[in-house]
Parts: sequence; structure tokens; C-alpha cells
Amino acid sequence: MASPMRSLLADPDRYLQSFRLFLERSTEHQCMQEFVERQLPGVIASIGNGKSTINVLSVGGGAGEMDLQILSKIRARYPEATINNEVIEPSADQISKYKERVAQASNLENIKFTWHKETAYEYESRVNAEKKTKKWDFIHMIQMLYYVRDIPATIRYFHSLLESQAKLLIILVSGKSGWETLWKKYGSSFPLEDLCSYVSSADLPRMLDSAGLKYQLYELPSRMDITSCFIEGDKDGELLLDFLTETLDFAKTAPPELKHQLMEDLRKPGCSENKDGKVFFNNNLGVIVIEP
Repeated sequence: MASPMRSLLADPDRYLQSFRLFLERSTEHQCMQEFVERQLPGVIASIGNGKSTINVLSVGGGAGEMDLQILSKIRARYPEATINNEVIEPSADQISKYKERVAQASNLENIKFTWHKETAYEYESRVNAEKKTKKWDFIHMIQMLYYVRDIPATIRYFHSLLESQAKLLIILVSGKSGWETLWKKYGSSFPLEDLCSYVSSADLPRMLDSAGLKYQLYELPSRMDITSCFIEGDKDGELLLDFLTETLDFAKTAPPELKHQLMEDLRKPGCSENKDGKVFFNNNLGVIVIEP
């Protein structure tokens, strides 16, 4: 009998709803912001040396929350330069949120924005068809490698677009996070439908080493409050469960035994920490900075 479970990505509205709730309930962006404040200035210290224009490519830029913070650091380092920021983002909804954010922000003088409503693969195909390869001074891919068909090929392609002093920044879930525990055990039970695959920072060194790339790794501590997942019928809890499992209506469509086991494991130390009557999922991130 066919499983009634469907991929969360089959319903883009619910996916966005669950993603936004995840951002609200987790320290995802706060821990990235801390990285941008403390570590990023060192990473970008020489990307624009001697340049009047700095080209930045955001792959999967979402609604631009992190992009604008990254741009402000580049601008602080190179106040005289013009920054050309191009964004690849397949969701029209996220692009319109990004545009609103840019319209409301001050201090974006000298920064030019271009949005491309497409996936990373569509970008690559289009650029190859146009035969106009553009090089970039900084490329970042934040929390998006789960949604590409061929991860090593995607990294190699964007790495090939780096200028000689450029950097490629990748952020994804850490191999030491609850995501790793959850997905290593249950990933094969979730209905990914080719729309998504599981990868963590633990998988990258092997890919990068085999491609002969030089890189640095950073670990960012982060957590998410999943207490509501354990309250039967709680709407937010159901949304977060969908996000954790990439499954549409997981609470309603998962086989009872799978649901029972997964809920047990979600509480355990491999995934979460129980503190003051709340359950905090380990949402640690891994950052990889790749040299040209």
C-alpha cells in the first residue's frame, strides 16, 4: 500500500509557514549573526583588495535577513567600492519579502541588487547557455544544499566562479546536531520525493578533500524550542514536526509506530536537551569557508 506521507516541499506555502516558525522558535539567525559579527570580517578581509566593484552572489538568499548583514560587513570593509549583489532564489514569496526588506533598510548606498527567480541548477544552465561566465568576489550558500540534486557538483561549479581572492561560504546543519541523529535514523522513512536530501557539515570534508579544495570549518551552537511538538493537536507543534521531518502533516499521516518512535527520540540527548520543563532541539550549524 502506498504511503500517504508526502514531502513538505510539495506544499510551498506550508513549507514557508513552517520555516518561518522554525526561525521564530530557534536561535538559527542569532547564531549566524554572531558569526557575521565575529568571524566574517576576517573571512572577507581581502576579497575586494584593489577593486572598485565587488561582486557578491547569494545562492538561496531567501528573504534576505542574513544577506543584508553580510553586505553591511563587506561595505564596512570596503566603503569606497560599489557592491553588486545578485540573488538566486526560487521562491517568489521570499523574493518579495527580500525586496521589502531592502526598501525599508537604510545604509544600502552603493549596493545594487538583482534577483533571479530560479534554482541554483537553473542559474548554472542559464549562465552556461548564455556563455557569459561571471566571476564573483564572495559567494554564499546558506542552508540550501539540501535542495540541490548533486551536492559535490554544485559546490565545484560555484567554486569555479570564484575570483583569485574570493571566498565561498557554506552554512548547513552541523554533523554534531540533532538533525544528524534524527535524519541518520529516520531519513529513509521520510517522503523526500527527490525534492530534498540530507547533508550535514560532517559530509563536506570528504567532498571537498576529493575535489582538492582548501577550507576552514566553524561550529555554531544553536537550539530550537520544540516543546509544542509534544502537545497533542498543537498547530505550531505540528508545523515544527513537518519542518523537522520535511513531511507534510507528519502528525496526521505518519504510521503510528514511526511517529511514536520519532517522538521518543526527539526528547533524548542525541537530539535535544530538557530544561526548565521545555525541550530544546540541538540546531547547531556548521560553517565552511572555501578558498579559491
